[in-house]
Amino acid sequence: MRGIPVMAKLSVDDIELEGKRAIVRVDFNVPLDEAGNVRDDTRIQAALPTVKTILDRGGKAVLMSHLGRPKGTVVEKMRLAPVAERLGQLLKRRVIMAPDCVGEEVEGMVSEMRQGEVLLLENLRFHPEETTNDDTFSQQLARLGDVYINDAFGTCHRAHASVVGVTRYFEERAAGYLVLKELAFLGEALADPKRPFVAVFGGAKVSDKIGVMHNLIKKVDGILVGGGMAFTFLKAQGVEIGTSIVEEDKIEVAQTIMMVAESSGVQVLLPLDCVIAQEVEERAETQVVKFNEIPSGWKGLDIGPSTASLFKKALLSAKTVLWNGPMGVFEREPFAAGTETVARTLAKVTQEGCVTVVGGGDTVAALRVFELKDRMSHVSTGGGAALEFLEGKELPGIAALTERS
Repeated sequence: MRGIPVMAKLSVDDIELEGKRAIVRVDFNVPLDEAGNVRDDTRIQAALPTVKTILDRGGKAVLMSHLGRPKGTVVEKMRLAPVAERLGQLLKRRVIMAPDCVGEEVEGMVSEMRQGEVLLLENLRFHPEETTNDDTFSQQLARLGDVYINDAFGTCHRAHASVVGVTRYFEERAAGYLVLKELAFLGEALADPKRPFVAVFGGAKVSDKIGVMHNLIKKVDGILVGGGMAFTFLKAQGVEIGTSIVEEDKIEVAQTIMMVAESSGVQVLLPLDCVIAQEVEERAETQVVKFNEIPSGWKGLDIGPSTASLFKKALLSAKTVLWNGPMGVFEREPFAAGTETVARTLAKVTQEGCVTVVGGGDTVAALRVFELKDRMSHVSTGGGAALEFLEGKELPGIAALTERS
């Protein structure tokens, strides 16, 4: 794990855990199905190494997380009981479910915990004080632990009570294994990438990626732009794009990024062709046309085969790839080929030694659809946190951890 951000912070390996209550911020914000069961346990599994280490070293694991956006009130379908059940199955041991995340009853339950036990606090966001970083609420959480561990990278860009406020009441504030892994891969991509270093951007909006593109433009050797955001770049060059999605207020930004890239010697590859349709439907009539030949009333919904080949060629020679955003509406079969080509190419180069870092909820969902999630070097759980880190911003949750002496 090269990279300054990792080495600078105390890790779970650096602290004494035997007999201690380790209060751990985890990210169990997972999707539930109609029956209330966990539909995807990826984030739960990501926390297992840290939780198991606490238990193996004789500690007591007090876990805290949010689920959904209950906006400071109790929402029955956002309770964490299904998560506790799934966590127990994965750990092969009972997980105690607390009725709340603070209060005398919860404090009593924590005080009765034995070494090797796990307790999951109820949804933090049932309390408005969590998102407002309320100091009294932070103190109540702090009373439940002897040491603090943050293993929820996906929340590290939020200055919330469980992420920042609570840390003021602990001498030892350590990073869990998931946070360390995220910082290692993302930090190395910024600080010391193997070259050629290629960034792939997709998704609908340029606005979501502006900060990252500006920060990476002088660090990468090439940028590939697909997805809906490509139309804003194409329109910035005066290309006719039919009724395809475009952010009119970001055309000037796209022009600036292109100018900076050119002056920095960074190659920007834009789509040559696209798959078009009049509706986003499984059985929609589709055509493949050049990007400057989209008929009126039609919209581009995936990169075309010529673009997929162009992108594939660029990726095959890369040694580091950062990918954020699908190439099209991959959820619909007629518009999935472009995203699948990028995904399969990255799986191939990863096997050949390229470092591939993938982030963004839609991109990760695409990898899951194509069953390629385990074939990347690193799939970030971070979402917004990963984007802010790649923009060069300081994440409050990371800044709050103890510096390593």
